[in-house]
Amino acid sequence: MLPWRMVIVGLFYCYIKIGVTYCQTKGKTCITCRVAKNGANVVNPTFHNSFGDVHLLFEILLTGVHFDASGQFLVSDAELASLRKTQKLEVICEEVIPRELPDIFRLISGLSNHSGHLHQDDFERALLTLVYVSQQMVNATSGHQRDAWAESFVSLYKTIKQDLTGTD
Repeated sequence: MLPWRMVIVGLFYCYIKIGVTYCQTKGKTCITCRVAKNGANVVNPTFHNSFGDVHLLFEILLTGVHFDASGQFLVSDAELASLRKTQKLEVICEEVIPRELPDIFRLISGLSNHSGHLHQDDFERALLTLVYVSQQMVNATSGHQRDAWAESFVSLYKTIKQDLTGTD
């Protein structure tokens, strides 16, 4: 369980260091708005609006999160779980983050076809989807399932890395 947490820690460090400094333009569209659960467009909530929110998200992920079989998002730390901001994260993870492999691959395809840096919303969705995928990969029962989840994990990782480093 520790290795995927280290990946998350590293990604958040890079995100805080590099990602927040990106110039956000008003005309960009959020790719992940089109890849919502059940294919329906939903309101596009985001978790973070400040560095404090990024630090809170980092702390929540570092203490441990879990997606149970019914799709419910659980935070391991009771104090963090009781925060209003955490409840917003719960809604995002349960309603916006894709859960099925075809939806995840559609998200990856949309993100990889995007030119330039990802919009802040897209980056957040990709990162939270990476957390979900890593847990599914670890919990997969068959080798075929594990391979499919691993492929989506690697693709999401490459997309995030490419966005952070600015390389192809």
